[in-house]
Amino acid sequence: MSDLTRRQALKIGAAGAGGALLPLPWTAVAQADSVAPPQVLAANDLALWYDESAGTDWLRALPIGNGRLGAMVFGNVDTERLQLNEDTVWAGGPHDPSNTRGAAALAEIRRLVNANQWTQAQDLINQTMMGNPGGQLAYQTVGNLRLAFGSASGASQYNRTLDLTTATATTTYVLNGIRYQREVFSSAPDQVIAIRLTADRTASISFTATFDSPQRTTVSSPDGSTIGLDGISGNMEGITGQVRFLALANATVSGGSVSSSGGTLRVTGATSVTLLVSIGTSYVNYRNVGGDYQGIARQRLTAARASSYDQLRSRHVADYQALFGRVTLDLGRTSAADQTTDVRIAQHNSVNDPQFSALLFQFGRYLLISSSRPGTQPANLQGIWNDSLTPSWDSKYTINANLPMNYWPANTTNLAECHNPVFDLVRDLSVAGARTAQVQYGSASGWVTHHNTDAWRATAVVDGAFWGMWQTGGAWLSTLIWDHYLFNGDIEFLRTNYPAMKGAAQFFLNTLVTEPTLGYLVTNPSNSPELSHHANASVCAGPTMDNQILRDLFDACARASEILDVDSTFRAQVRATRDRLPPMKVGSRGNIMEWLYDWVETEPNHRHISHLYGLAPSNQITKRGTPQLFEAARRTLALRGDDGTGWSLAWKINFWARMEEGKRAHDLIRYLATTARLAPNMFDLHPPFQIDGNFGATAGIAEMLLQSHAGELHILPALPPAWPSGRVTGLRGRGGHTVSVTWSNGLASELLLRPDRAGTVRLRGRLLTGTVTMVDTADGTAARTTRIETDLIEATVQAGRTYRVTSSGGTTSPTLEQSFSNVGITSDSNTNVGNFDGGGASLSAQALAQAGASPGGTVSRNGVNFRWPNVSSGAADNAIASGQTISVTGTGSTLGFLLTGTYGAPSGTGTVVYADGTRQTFTLSTPDWYGGPSSAGTAAIVSAYQNRPNNQRQNTAACIYYVGVALQSKAVAQVVLPNISARPATNVVTMHIFAIAIGG
Repeated sequence: MSDLTRRQALKIGAAGAGGALLPLPWTAVAQADSVAPPQVLAANDLALWYDESAGTDWLRALPIGNGRLGAMVFGNVDTERLQLNEDTVWAGGPHDPSNTRGAAALAEIRRLVNANQWTQAQDLINQTMMGNPGGQLAYQTVGNLRLAFGSASGASQYNRTLDLTTATATTTYVLNGIRYQREVFSSAPDQVIAIRLTADRTASISFTATFDSPQRTTVSSPDGSTIGLDGISGNMEGITGQVRFLALANATVSGGSVSSSGGTLRVTGATSVTLLVSIGTSYVNYRNVGGDYQGIARQRLTAARASSYDQLRSRHVADYQALFGRVTLDLGRTSAADQTTDVRIAQHNSVNDPQFSALLFQFGRYLLISSSRPGTQPANLQGIWNDSLTPSWDSKYTINANLPMNYWPANTTNLAECHNPVFDLVRDLSVAGARTAQVQYGSASGWVTHHNTDAWRATAVVDGAFWGMWQTGGAWLSTLIWDHYLFNGDIEFLRTNYPAMKGAAQFFLNTLVTEPTLGYLVTNPSNSPELSHHANASVCAGPTMDNQILRDLFDACARASEILDVDSTFRAQVRATRDRLPPMKVGSRGNIMEWLYDWVETEPNHRHISHLYGLAPSNQITKRGTPQLFEAARRTLALRGDDGTGWSLAWKINFWARMEEGKRAHDLIRYLATTARLAPNMFDLHPPFQIDGNFGATAGIAEMLLQSHAGELHILPALPPAWPSGRVTGLRGRGGHTVSVTWSNGLASELLLRPDRAGTVRLRGRLLTGTVTMVDTADGTAARTTRIETDLIEATVQAGRTYRVTSSGGTTSPTLEQSFSNVGITSDSNTNVGNFDGGGASLSAQALAQAGASPGGTVSRNGVNFRWPNVSSGAADNAIASGQTISVTGTGSTLGFLLTGTYGAPSGTGTVVYADGTRQTFTLSTPDWYGGPSSAGTAAIVSAYQNRPNNQRQNTAACIYYVGVALQSKAVAQVVLPNISARPATNVVTMHIFAIAIGG
């Protein structure tokens, strides 16, 4: 894949890591006799595996890493290539990009924005507020270690794997009757990359090893078994490269011989070989590049050589598994998992492969462990894996979506330690950003960071006003501090990081200005990331995302100051300022407004949906707390559409999980798992490669299984039909709870809860609708529980205890109104008459009641007993057939429907999903409701109708019909409705379903 520099990105109008490029397609063909190799089965299918080498394709190589040292392993038989990275090798060196001209122009820029002269404001920003230089600096490769073995002709039985359970890449093959194996891992305890080469015949391993690099380097042979690569990072944006690095590779052989001269390592006739790679750099921090890079490289190599390979591997695996093993996910296995990983991606949308979702989930966790550890740099736009000096978007930190998304799974999937580098970064930025706040915003206090940063903690506006004039990058990063505290409850962590939070808020207390028309306090200038509201104009005042982020930041600062018992005056100030921020509003299209005014975006299907930050990752829009905004968020998602770049699809998985629509969230997983959005090695493709899509997908899958953003632990809130049975262990919820869930037939059967802290916890889920039993697993004592709602209980728990929660009796399947993901309304709150065609005609609620169709009433037809939705007047009481899944459980001979059509007679294919996983399709059709019983259907309820808005009773009959579908004699788990219409609307043929039941 060719490199894309920042300047090239600007040229094609796609600056920042949010830009869109056309995908580079790839293909893979399934093999009829494919069987997963034993080592993959031994890893419970948590391995990537292939029957071919990567060749020269970087996106087929396999990533290993220890947070600091990364390598891409190609697995070629003739010449193995390890492409090497160290997380502090960045172009350039320490510098301050703050532009002292910015402050003088700020008042005029704000005036232009308020006068709706947005492009003129952008021009002035480009002239006066851009950083110096106008771009940031790139993360860069160290180079390559190549092992040349000679001809690969005649090699067979080739297999290449990346075992996620041991963080080890393995290549095996047979050549000339000899079976060869290579193992590669990157050790965090020993800070080296280890390569082990073995053969099943003595004295059969011979190769030469050399370093090469696109950097300015020299090669050497420090001793008879070691080679070295000494270099310096590249110049960029007029900043001289200043990061020195030394890579060393040492060979220890069993049998045979090893020698080194002139930068070439030679191994001859060995039975086994251990190669250790150590890399040191001169980067100490963003202001100091004077470290002893040679001493670091030598000391770590010397220390690692004192241990045997088995000892190194044992320490590596133990260290890695202590993190990775905290969470397990079992979604079931089908024969699709017997194909190679590239084939599984290529065919994912045409086969049933639930285990791939588990693999995708755990691959994201693997990548986070491998690219972000305490003391390292944060995972950048490509984690730590990059083979270029000029990578796409510089492989830096894009804050307006990508860096926060990298860390969404850190807390929820029990990898809290991997989050630490972000907080180190924020503390650095609070210092570097204070300078930018002072010189670019009129001596503003606090600190600011815009839409990107790098290893040098650059905080100024870059790339151009259209993308870079976004003030709330530091504010968003600061909210991560509070969210992390909600999970761990660590007062000392909060105390350490509170000053950075406070400084981020202080900047906005100083710089928010009054919007002259609406009177709110707003950011000005800013933008809604990377999207224009008018032609060529993104810059504006008070975009919705800014207001949402600041609301979170101000709330977090106020609550933290209370907990720490400090800054009461500051606390009152942030709360007063928060109350003057613009509220979220619903626009003319029923959507969340993205800007202060009801503007229509210039790109209706733009990849960023920034104004839904309030839905995810924030909790300002929730299903039960803000129902109007929640429905407006649904409308916003519908308007934007499901397509998008890789990271955009990943964010949408999280959105639909928060909407509690499992099928829709799973649809987005399927859209992501294509050759356009995943590389053969499962790296997320923007395209090109951006790792945030991997992390976002992992976070989204966790959100489908457990949510804790609304002050309660919601169990299986968005479980899709594609995962009817499964088990997850070790997920984390806010409040300090570790959660494990087992489910079958789409319903949770057991919940295990382990709190870190004593107190009360609220639990929500269908599991809790019956008689709940919650006991301490150690001694069997019952926890005290109180029912709050039908599916919500509150329990008193003790720290460090494990509680088992089960339920008996009660509702085994949700009622129809609880299952809705697309709804219609037949009850007019003003007139007590129904309206379900979207065109103005209404049924009489009184007439429906006479037929037994009153809220919660029972309607019996053809031996099937139906329950009419028990909803209040004006609430949705019927499902629109749009392909969603309804959880209907039971065993019987007939699946019955009460339904009708509008604007014609709709018909479509539905599916019964049985508990054993088999499926039965059926045709569901109904006549139009207008005009009374039709010979094409079996009338169930006949009623006169009224006509809105005058509500005049008409004599024409309206009809709801009964349809029965013959079932097999086995348990039903779900029913997938036909995909007929997206929503009720005038002149749209729509099927409305009022009740579903199993009888006979």
